[in-house]
Amino acid sequence: MNGQDRRISRRAWLAGAGAALAWSASPARALLAIVGERPLPASVESLLSRMTLAEKAGQLNLLAAAWAGGAAISLNPAGAASSFDAQLRMVRRGELTGVFNGNGAEMARRMQTEAVRRSRLKIPLLFAADVIHGLRTVFPVPLAEAASFDPDLARRTARAAAVEASASGIDWTFAPMVDIARDARWGRGVEGSGEDVLLGRLMAAARVEGFQGSGLSAPDAVAACAKHFVAYGAGEAGLDYNSVDVSERTLRDIYFPPFQAAFAAGAPTVMASFNDLSGIPATGNQWLLDTVLRKEWGFGGLVVSDYTGDEELIAHGFAKDGRDAARLAFLAGVDMSMQSGLYLKHLPDLVEKGEVPLARLDQAVRRVLALKVALGLFDDPFRRIDPAREKARLRTPEALALAREAGTRSIVMLRNEDNLLPLPRSGKKIVLIGPFAGGGHDLIGPWNVYGTDREAVDLVTAVRETLPDATLDDGSDPARAVAAAGAADIVVLAIGETQNMSGEAQSRTEITVPAEQQALAEAIAATGKPYVVLLRTGRALALSGAVAKAPALLVTWFLGSQDGPAIADILFGMASPSARLPVSFPRASGQVPYYYAHRNTGRPNPPGALQPYKAHFRGYPNSALFPFGHGLTYGDMAYSDLRLSSQTLGDAPLTIRATIANNGRMTATEVVQLYIHDVVASVTQPVRVLKAFTRVTLAPGARQDVTFTLTRADLSFIGRELTPTTEPGAFQLWVAPSAEVEGLGGTFTLT
Repeated sequence: MNGQDRRISRRAWLAGAGAALAWSASPARALLAIVGERPLPASVESLLSRMTLAEKAGQLNLLAAAWAGGAAISLNPAGAASSFDAQLRMVRRGELTGVFNGNGAEMARRMQTEAVRRSRLKIPLLFAADVIHGLRTVFPVPLAEAASFDPDLARRTARAAAVEASASGIDWTFAPMVDIARDARWGRGVEGSGEDVLLGRLMAAARVEGFQGSGLSAPDAVAACAKHFVAYGAGEAGLDYNSVDVSERTLRDIYFPPFQAAFAAGAPTVMASFNDLSGIPATGNQWLLDTVLRKEWGFGGLVVSDYTGDEELIAHGFAKDGRDAARLAFLAGVDMSMQSGLYLKHLPDLVEKGEVPLARLDQAVRRVLALKVALGLFDDPFRRIDPAREKARLRTPEALALAREAGTRSIVMLRNEDNLLPLPRSGKKIVLIGPFAGGGHDLIGPWNVYGTDREAVDLVTAVRETLPDATLDDGSDPARAVAAAGAADIVVLAIGETQNMSGEAQSRTEITVPAEQQALAEAIAATGKPYVVLLRTGRALALSGAVAKAPALLVTWFLGSQDGPAIADILFGMASPSARLPVSFPRASGQVPYYYAHRNTGRPNPPGALQPYKAHFRGYPNSALFPFGHGLTYGDMAYSDLRLSSQTLGDAPLTIRATIANNGRMTATEVVQLYIHDVVASVTQPVRVLKAFTRVTLAPGARQDVTFTLTRADLSFIGRELTPTTEPGAFQLWVAPSAEVEGLGGTFTLT
């Protein structure tokens, strides 16, 4: 920004700067206190009394930036055309609170200058974006990163993303997505952390902390937005936007906890989901947005609709027209309207006619102003807008190194027969075959607005850093590919989903490898040559044939800017695979939704052969092909010597210890997992529930004790009265490398 812009912003807000800074020193507490009507700084509070109804509605109106960048235009349905000049006019009239998915710091500078120089009240704008897994430095898709089972890694990548985003003028990110996803047909599972509640909670909190850094007012912080509230991932048949009909117990047990973790970590905003919930759309659901979120949980932050979510109440058959939709969404608790423009158009008249209380309008505007204060925008509207800083912070060597590290730690090794991996770095002829073996495509994954495949490093480029003579065949001609395989010592087969097969509106009826790629795998297997399958995917897949039985099988997801180097690091042993599946890979598409923490039913199949009139599909056991938590290393990990501090758990915690040894020839990192099962309860319980995990890195021949602690609170569940409860009785526990293996088993009693 130029000096003139800086002087304008300082002069406009000098009087209130000290109060705003003091107020924003503890933004999470301040935002939560709004529910108790804690006043804003006097200089900001006075704005409310000076606003017209139209200006108040303008503070609740968020639009997609007309000056958009990159992929932003293609990531949502086409809407009414707008121009940058038209949006500048809206800013001058006080009709716009901010824009999202805009085109960087220069765009933000021009718009913010318009707000603080030419609008009547000079309220700063808010700039938002979908920073889901990085800005220009693209990190692994969130589902892949969850495979690391390392919340600190998620915190670090979110922090790096925030540093880039804030340098580009962005104040607010529509992330993290914290939806639990248990149906692999749903394409948006790629944006979350998988099927498990504990992993979902930990990743949600870590990402919020990473985005927000040392505090919202810091110039390198962006406000987090937990989404989508609630149960968006439970849509019938895994169909995006579809109806959800789950019990309140399921909401409280499964779908609420990651949001509660995000709020506990300080997330000041939440996004209402598209779906209806037992017949009431979330965007118009007063029980959800007011009774639970506000009154029960005490959330005092901002609720924003999803893209035209308020307008979609009409298509739901819940509202008769746009005016009715605005009224229903606003009274239900949605403070800010995204993209539809319905609040700007209808709220002033609704208030004038007495259909919406003025107090409710003022409450919503206060929440918007509170967020802007907490972000430091009233102290300096240009604190995140600096084109020179933007250039300096994008795609730094440190950020790209972190992307590579995150990529290597997200790759899951499912099979490795006869230690085919790691590959030798010399002496063998290796051919890369398949549509994802090379080329600047399908690297960064879905839902990235600002990064590009052109800036990412592909597989063949990275492999040739180690093996300059590695050959490449895209697999488009099977006969040619088979000939290339026959001439090689080892085949690396890169197949799976394109990045447009996952993400929003990309539900699949068959979650399988595309038929032509499956046929390619069968042809390569028939050559008899050793082969490694690299599986590119944004979801759990039902694998079969030569893919499922590959001598070596890696799930490589979409890893972002350093996709190729991360995969090459694992292939050649520069890094040892340590990731675990955050989702269960089913045996067939018809088995989904499948998740490890299912209930037993009254007719479980006993261990062994399938029996008639038991709970399983014809010809398939009720288990995963590759279960949640599964993942191999380059070590040979052994579990032994389970020890419990007591056979009972009362007021004192129960300590569980086990010994992990690496009997292999390479240093490796094991993810040791603790599961429990409540044997008898007043509400039927899952066969297993993850309660803790830890990462242990062991050199060859080394061994180490791991320790877990369980308390009475860890054994609570949502009881018959729909409140957390614990009940005395017997419990099973397992210290194991995945959710469906025995590992080390024991029992204890809760007294």
